[in-house]
Amino acid sequence: MKAQVLLPKVFNYPFTYNSNTECKIGDLVEIPFGSKREIGVIWKNNYTEPKNLKLKKISKITEYSIDRKLVDFIEWFSSYNMVSMGLVLKMVIGGTDKFIRIKDSLIKIKKKKIKKFKLNEEQNTALEYLQKVNNKFDVSVLQGTTGSGKTLVYFQRIKKIIEKNEQALVLLPEIFLTNDFKSRFEDYFGFEPAIWHSKITPKQKRIIWQGIINNRIKILVGARSALLLPFKKLGLIIVDEEHDTSYKQDEGVIYNARDMAISRAKFENIPIHLVTAVPSIETFKNVCSKKYRHIKILKRYNDIPLPKTKIINLNLKKLKKRSIADDTINLVKKYLEDGNQVLFFLNRRGYAPYLVCKNCGLKQVCSNCSLYLTFHKIKNKAICHHCSFEKKIESKCKLEGQCDFIMYGPGVEKIFSEIKDIFPSKKIKIFSSDYLKKKEVVKKFFKEIKDNKIDILVGTQMISKGFNFPKLNCIVVVDADFSGRGYDLRSTEKNIQLYQQLSGRAGRFSKDSIVIYQTLTPEDLTLNKLIKDRSEELLANELILRKKNKLPPFSRLIAVIISSKDRGLSLQGAREIKVKLDQINDLQVLGPVDSPLLKIKKNFRSRLLIRFNNQFLLQKKISKLINGLKISPKIKLTVDVDPINFA
Repeated sequence: MKAQVLLPKVFNYPFTYNSNTECKIGDLVEIPFGSKREIGVIWKNNYTEPKNLKLKKISKITEYSIDRKLVDFIEWFSSYNMVSMGLVLKMVIGGTDKFIRIKDSLIKIKKKKIKKFKLNEEQNTALEYLQKVNNKFDVSVLQGTTGSGKTLVYFQRIKKIIEKNEQALVLLPEIFLTNDFKSRFEDYFGFEPAIWHSKITPKQKRIIWQGIINNRIKILVGARSALLLPFKKLGLIIVDEEHDTSYKQDEGVIYNARDMAISRAKFENIPIHLVTAVPSIETFKNVCSKKYRHIKILKRYNDIPLPKTKIINLNLKKLKKRSIADDTINLVKKYLEDGNQVLFFLNRRGYAPYLVCKNCGLKQVCSNCSLYLTFHKIKNKAICHHCSFEKKIESKCKLEGQCDFIMYGPGVEKIFSEIKDIFPSKKIKIFSSDYLKKKEVVKKFFKEIKDNKIDILVGTQMISKGFNFPKLNCIVVVDADFSGRGYDLRSTEKNIQLYQQLSGRAGRFSKDSIVIYQTLTPEDLTLNKLIKDRSEELLANELILRKKNKLPPFSRLIAVIISSKDRGLSLQGAREIKVKLDQINDLQVLGPVDSPLLKIKKNFRSRLLIRFNNQFLLQKKISKLINGLKISPKIKLTVDVDPINFA
């Protein structure tokens, strides 16, 4: 018999092979391909095979098989995101040649003592609401005030699923979340969860992959890529912090894991729960239009009140060459004296984001990217946050001697330095990806926080993402800036979610907590509505603006980024592509324009933005046109469906 085999490579079509034995769609097989042997998947027989070609034979049919529903999902995922089927398949079975040639790995489950948790009335109501739809596709939004115990609700929901011998997938936006989440999981379920992300070892990947495809692993906690694992009997998907933009993969295969999770649930015909404190604008619209079911938990767990808020107008304060106002210092002192932890929040890594010579005006700019270099005191170097280029800040001055650099705009390292001067006897640590790269360091860091061995944290946006610090009762937002950047249509939405999440880190176990906003814009509408807990009113206003301007979620956008070492070539390529795209009906092509980040990794970037009505899925037409273009090898084309970043 003849069989079509899709390979986990860049190809968007399967290859035809002969088989001596019966095989079915989804079977993993070993085949000769070129001079090597590869693992592929038996695909649908609806692809045209070449004539008069001598067919090779399938070498071996393995014991593994992926479900037909997953095969259909791979095809849809490929079409929607305009990427090749082979690359999507690689995310499903990547590295399986190593997995299947090693004997099935044993999964050791270490049993631990279960802590007893009792759901309150609101949590029980939410759980019953979620359980109303059990064995069919349904999108439900579990929205709860930060600290309201949403996690406990969906833990109980998962428990019911695995009692039916089905599997549950929990998606988290960042791998940094897994350590804190893991301890809460163990307390509830009495065993460690299987955790999947890019940093786990090949051995762990093999154990988990085999456990998932054989239905021996019942619960998987993972980052974006866990969505495409070959579950045997998937019964429920949870997307925690569904609003988080980290669910968008913006390199390699570009996709939004939250949106794709909803689609996978539809293909599997199972329920999916989106969990959030403040929903994304897309989710909010679907709740308003009754497309998604919606339940709220309004009270914090154990009736703990939300933190108090205070705005400090930096225009009225003389800051004495530092970033922290005296009023802020006095409030912080009181909380420290009572044995509380304090967080100073600033969403800028490093020490200073701008370095300018006060004599000749030289600016430290990346030689690969059109981006200022950020000075990092930890390395004593200026670093590019896009390409990781590093250099010492010594430069010969155009006027005389060496440049004398002034550092503008504080980063977390500068705030850390200031706070050490203000509170010399306190234990202070920085919570930033630059300082938390190793697993052992992260583990030790979290233990020190939990054991109250750290008095003051200085953190970036990473700290807002779902962490649970019992003694953290005072948060200082060093620079509450709601202006956004002109090229980011989501800046208002992101600010609403960021500051709501951030305030939720404070006072999770105390009735006396505070969030202090230092700002140059104390009258800002977003800030004032946020501190009055009116985030949904802000989202409703944002929806009105989006509708008026024909922006998502009322239209669909596809970004096409054309990059080249030659700036003129990238713009010319963009113009030529636009002429072709204009031939497709029912879409509007905006641009070309230079990207706000004009150069990244020595490549100049031009952008086109395709806009069309939500009712049409025009990706197939656009893909066919783009794939048929004769593009110069000196140009690279990147397609981003439903872009989040417009830089």
